[in-house]
Amino acid sequence: MNKKEFRTLDEQIDILKSKDLVINDVDEVKDVLLRENYFFINGYRYLFFDKNKNRKFISGTRFEELYSAFLFDRNIRNIMFKNLLVVENNIKSIISYQLSKKYGFKEKDYLNPKNFIQDYKDSRRVEDVLNKMKRQIRVNGEKHTATYHYMNKYQYVPLWILVKVLSFGLINELYGILKPEDKEEIASFYKMSSEDLKVYLQLLANYRNLCAHEDIVYDHRTQTFISDTKYHKLLNIEQNELGEYIQGKNDLFAVVIIFKQMLDKNRFKDFMKEIKNSFDEFDLNVDIITNENLLKRMGFPKNYMDIKDL
Repeated sequence: MNKKEFRTLDEQIDILKSKDLVINDVDEVKDVLLRENYFFINGYRYLFFDKNKNRKFISGTRFEELYSAFLFDRNIRNIMFKNLLVVENNIKSIISYQLSKKYGFKEKDYLNPKNFIQDYKDSRRVEDVLNKMKRQIRVNGEKHTATYHYMNKYQYVPLWILVKVLSFGLINELYGILKPEDKEEIASFYKMSSEDLKVYLQLLANYRNLCAHEDIVYDHRTQTFISDTKYHKLLNIEQNELGEYIQGKNDLFAVVIIFKQMLDKNRFKDFMKEIKNSFDEFDLNVDIITNENLLKRMGFPKNYMDIKDL
């Protein structure tokens, strides 16, 4: 097993050159590698590897193109993240409203185990989620301004305040332990089934985690698949021999389809315009890879912008 050892900037450049990457301005490349991290930039090499050569770049690939892929993914990640935060805030608000209305606004009321699924096989999961929420009250009670205010003045934290300090992952878990009728009530706001919303939250939580940690998102695939939607059919997305859609199921375009249903119309249109601008910028800066190949790798159909007006 090869050891991963420290490499100087010169050694990093030598490695890239050995893989047939064209480097014209060594000093400029050194500056980029120092600022952005060789490991992170090198993560985009697979987009440019020649399939007919063992771990070599397509002939003529320039470092500037590799770096442009890195910057493209950063743009896509930032666009996705700010809209994920909007969806996160919305679902937190809707869940806290529905549960507070039905079960009460003090934690002793809304965190009562009787308010959640009662199957014996789920009892451990319910207990675990509620304990996580109670821990957040203890941990943030003195640290977070809003929770501190309520703890100090009223000696309780209402759910609409608590959700502010709950992670999207925990909100996803909370939705998973709700009673079926409560899930349906919340999902009805988005005019979708509770099962679809459950899957959407799972997939979005996965991408949110990637965005928050600045991981590669453009070609990421999740273990979670969304169900077929009318948008798959309207966009005439390609199907495999089994009749399954090959795009928009567990990829970045699946997030686009989810946003179409969970963001308001104007925000979604702005989101799509930003996505297109990122593709246009990539096309302007990268010659060796076509936008068509990039779209395919990301799970986007060629007519992806049509979803904006559907």
